Amino acid sequence: MEKQSREKSRLSTLLEILFISTKLGLTSFGGPVAHLAYFKDEYVDRRKWLNDKTYADLIALCQFLPGPASSQVGISIGMLRGGILGGIISFLGFTLPSVIVLVIFALLYQSFSLGDAGFIHSLKVVAAAVVLHALLGLGKKLTPDKSRLAIAIVAAVIMLFYPSAWIQIFIILAAGLLGLKLFKDKAESKIEPFHVSISKRTGLTSLLILVGTLILLPVLNNTFNNSLLNIFDIFFRVGSLVFGGGHVVLPIIERELVPQGFLSPDEFLAGYGMAQAVPGPLFTFSSYLGTMMEGIAGAVVATIAIFLPSFLLIVAALPFLSELRKRAAFQGILMGVNASVVGILLAAFYDPVIKSSILDGSDFALGVILFALLNVWKVPAWLIVIIGVVGGYIFNLLGF
Repeated sequence: MEKQSREKSRLSTLLEILFISTKLGLTSFGGPVAHLAYFKDEYVDRRKWLNDKTYADLIALCQFLPGPASSQVGISIGMLRGGILGGIISFLGFTLPSVIVLVIFALLYQSFSLGDAGFIHSLKVVAAAVVLHALLGLGKKLTPDKSRLAIAIVAAVIMLFYPSAWIQIFIILAAGLLGLKLFKDKAESKIEPFHVSISKRTGLTSLLILVGTLILLPVLNNTFNNSLLNIFDIFFRVGSLVFGGGHVVLPIIERELVPQGFLSPDEFLAGYGMAQAVPGPLFTFSSYLGTMMEGIAGAVVATIAIFLPSFLLIVAALPFLSELRKRAAFQGILMGVNASVVGILLAAFYDPVIKSSILDGSDFALGVILFALLNVWKVPAWLIVIIGVVGGYIFNLLGF
């Protein structure tokens, strides 16, 4: 009887993860910075699945890892809530909506075009409001003193002048070392632990699988002349070695595919434009590319290949994070890293969020309205998306 009760409770938890992650997958427009804002609103503020400190630590961890940071944070939260299966379900819910749209777009490429649709711009304004709301919340928690605020400001300035993935990694590492020096004496003696139902042995095994696959795939690809294996090799390698998220991975994939004749430049850019318009992770651009290369089978292979390294890295890292958080030195490092993440997000709020969304007075007005609804009246983020699209349409209709 007790076993049945536990199984029923676990099933309920997994269904809850699926429901919430799918809702986020359908409504999280605006790129990785906005995704982190949507996650905070849903998982931290509304459902209390984890606290601000744990959420910030997960972001810091995922910023260190190659691959799409927002997807990795979503996978991590799913694992904390429901183990490895919870992480898989969280990933599927958040990712599948945009995968389906991009596959359909690829199949109907010649007759389906949304590049100039007005609602896409409204979604960018929504993202600006959501990101600002998240920044204020994170800033209060992660930069409460002058030292950490200074780290955030310096990180933002450097990123604005030198917007590079490698510079971002340098900033995070430098902030961590600075945090070790400045903040280890401020470490909290009572850290709320989080339970991870993943053993350290499983974590190490996951890391070995990642490294082994990276070594083995090129050998297999050179041995067997198989188009799907070739796709898996390309996208797995890109997902394993690229820091900086979706916008960074795009030019790298372009160099892997267009010069070799897998896609024309126009086909590549059409998919990139559509990927900007759908909710969920930008890495689902791989679903469009795989479809263009080898149909539905290509989409499945490319999508799994580009996200699998992120999943393996999270499984490898999470079992060690809870223990490390208790150590004063590691807490000091995370304080510095978390402050730098606020600065990096602040720079991203300006470019590309503000630069691509607030183009005139009507955009600013709509953004202010959405921010007020979100910040003061606590309107849920998914409803903000609907209000933003309808509001943008009305403003356009009235000639504003």
